[in-house]
Amino acid sequence: MAKQNEKTGSSIADAKGKLGIMIPGMGAVGTTFVAGVESVRKGISKPIGSLTQMGTIRLGKRTEGRSPKIKDFVPLAQLKDLVFTGWDIFEDNMYESALNAGVLDKSHLDQIKPFLQGIKPRPAVFDRHYVKKLDGKHVKKGKNKMDLAEQLRDDIKDFKKTSGADRLAMIWCGSTEIFLKQTEVHSTVKSFEKGLEKNDENIAPSMIYAYAALSEGVPFANGAPNLTVDIPAMHELSRRNHAPISGKDFKSGQTLLKTVLAPGLKARMLGLNGWFSTNILGNRDGEVLDDPDSFKTKEESKLSVLEHILQPELYPDLYKDFYHKVRINYYPPRADNKESWDNIDIVGWLGYPMQIKINFLCRDSILAAPIVLDLVLLMDLAKRSTELSGLGIQEWLSLYFKSPMTAPGLYPEHDLFIQTMKMKNTLRHLRGEELITHLGLEYYD
Repeated sequence: MAKQNEKTGSSIADAKGKLGIMIPGMGAVGTTFVAGVESVRKGISKPIGSLTQMGTIRLGKRTEGRSPKIKDFVPLAQLKDLVFTGWDIFEDNMYESALNAGVLDKSHLDQIKPFLQGIKPRPAVFDRHYVKKLDGKHVKKGKNKMDLAEQLRDDIKDFKKTSGADRLAMIWCGSTEIFLKQTEVHSTVKSFEKGLEKNDENIAPSMIYAYAALSEGVPFANGAPNLTVDIPAMHELSRRNHAPISGKDFKSGQTLLKTVLAPGLKARMLGLNGWFSTNILGNRDGEVLDDPDSFKTKEESKLSVLEHILQPELYPDLYKDFYHKVRINYYPPRADNKESWDNIDIVGWLGYPMQIKINFLCRDSILAAPIVLDLVLLMDLAKRSTELSGLGIQEWLSLYFKSPMTAPGLYPEHDLFIQTMKMKNTLRHLRGEELITHLGLEYYD
């Protein structure tokens, strides 16, 4: 039974039945996510890093003491009701793929081995023109890109039928594609569909997945910096079919720290001369990014963060012409355990220089997996919300992305703390609770 918000007249349908999760790209991130969900369901592990599972939300005044868990405040799908499928260019089932990725220990995977072995990838839509460093044989063939899109739509329908899922969500966990700019083919659904028929080279595989999902009314989240759904045609299709979209590029390691530290510098009006960032990474993502065209896509995503947070046009004395450099180096011995270094040259009182140095030894997929979980649950919530489902872009989910999508002409909000407030206030709004401003003057009247 959908509960109506008396203040807005909107409602959220209950999360009845199974939620089917569809994953293009069953590599390190996808397998770590699915294995993690099953591990939590079996009581082997805890969902650390997941805001929907472990986070709370304050309601009302601080003196009221109301801070329920988010999963108890809004009607999210329960972990027990999630079912999975995916596509990949390699035939390995999820157990084999997870072993190959090397993120989770074999002893951990063996506790859920039969479950993971039961999830076999469907043949993928793939073209080496867009990801030059990978080559797999488990791929679909079709007379044109529209034919491939129709095959994906058939996969979606088949999965819903065979899994018994009541609702679906798709999340891109595949590789970073080459850098593409918006062209005429991306301007409307009509022009995009003509482009599919004509095999337009400006339509990448990720866009074909998104088109198939949105055409079936399925929410789509983009975990890579690819253009994918950040084009007018997808915005139009999303709104038309009430299929929410969000993206792009999971905010996991180095960029997560930037969106924590940069707001702190700005809050105290400390200046910035330069920020140098470099990474070594040895997983499939690192191999793909070894190609300059794919790295260009990632670089654009990572570089935009500081400009939007620091607003040099408003604070020229502090941030005008600061130097920002990002490097990613493929280093196979490190596998999924990425290491990043940041050197930050800051400026203090009277112009005296200081430095901050950070060495982050992170696990890329361990940081990304809970993001995937939160996104599929919250995108499904948006789909069931009468207020959110027809909006298209779900900007309130910006805290999960390096390069958040926004309405055309609107600059993205990158500050993690503002993003988190935006997300929680959206949930409060949906449930008819007062928004939290943190003003607090009433306590001192």
